[in-house]
This record gives sequence, structure tokens and C-alpha cells, in this order.
Amino acid sequence: MTRAGYELCLITRAVRRLGRSHLAVAQAALLGGARFLQFREKEMTAREMLAAARSLRQLTRDFGARFVVNDRVDIALAVGADGVHLGEVDLPIPVARRLLGRSATIGASVATVEAAQAAQAAGADYLGVGPIYPTGSKADAGAAIGLEPLRRIADAVDLPVLAVGGITVANAAEAIRAGAAGVAVISAVSDAEDMVSATEALLEAVQGVRAEA
Repeated sequence: MTRAGYELCLITRAVRRLGRSHLAVAQAALLGGARFLQFREKEMTAREMLAAARSLRQLTRDFGARFVVNDRVDIALAVGADGVHLGEVDLPIPVARRLLGRSATIGASVATVEAAQAAQAAGADYLGVGPIYPTGSKADAGAAIGLEPLRRIADAVDLPVLAVGGITVANAAEAIRAGAAGVAVISAVSDAEDMVSATEALLEAVQGVRAEA
């Protein structure tokens, strides 16, 4: 199992109260060292999503970063994204693979060992596990599962596991010590006063633990 490139996944979010667009948040994270971005948007029309995803795709190309689209295989295809991240009610992993091709990066959201093993068997490249801690960034996130399920899932599969949900600079190291290859964050960067510095601090926390191994 390779963990390279999975240290930090920035899930983009527009923060209107701060005047921040998906693109602005993404650019700050990339400047801070993130090299894995996921475009997640639940309120835009398909055409609005397409326009935003095109801009993000170009930006991630400029930085040499991996870019995946949450849920929407069609948008991923349209903009030449590196792949998609799928939830339980999205297209099945084998269908997404058939549409996107062998080289696509396909992630899956899971919260149990059984779901993790099923996603691995279906051909997922990485797993998003959570929510680890309570989070207000995703209304549909469900109850926090804690570190022990994360540990069991990481032990049960041979895929990079990203801890997601309520991850901050203060607790990112705990998730890595529990077996995660990296962390996925939304508000820890998008709501930070200095988004670049917040990204740098998250990467430092993750890489510090990985250097201990």
C-alpha cells in the first residue's frame, strides 16, 4: 500500500460569509502544500458545477495536484478530473471505473470494516473514513465514530485510509497514529483566518507522525 500523496485532502467549500469561493480556498490550500483536492458542492446547478470544476482542474494542473470530484462522475469526465469520490448512494465503484478508466482515482466513503472491505473488493483506490469527530461542515455526515473504528478499518484493508470529519491541527496526529494515511478536511482550512498557514500546519502535523514510524 502506498501512502504517498494522501497526507492531506482538501475538500473545497465556498464560504460566502467570508467571501471565499471554491477557487480561492483551493488556491490557498495548494499554496500551503496540499496536493490532493476534492470538489464537493451540493447547491450549484450542473452548469455552475461544471464551470467551477473546470477552474479547479486547471488550478490543480498548474500545481501538479490530484483532483477528484465528489459524487458526480459526469462532471469528473467533462473536466478531465483524476477521479471521483463516491458515497453509499452514488454510482457503484465498478460502474464509475468502467466510465472513468483504469487509471482513475476512485475513493469511497465508509464507516465500518464491512463497508471498507466491500469497497476494496469493488476496486476503490482509497477510503474516506468517518466522521471521526463531530462536524458541522457536512449536514449528512452522521454521528461521529471515533478513533477505534478508524483503527479497525485501517488494519482490515490494504488501501490508503483518510480520516475525515472534525479534523483539526489539534487532532490530526491522533488520526495518523490510529492508522490513517492522511486526513481530509473542509473547515479546518476554508474557515481559517490564514488558509495557507492552516494547510501548512495540518501537513506538518501529519508528516511529523509519519516521520516517527
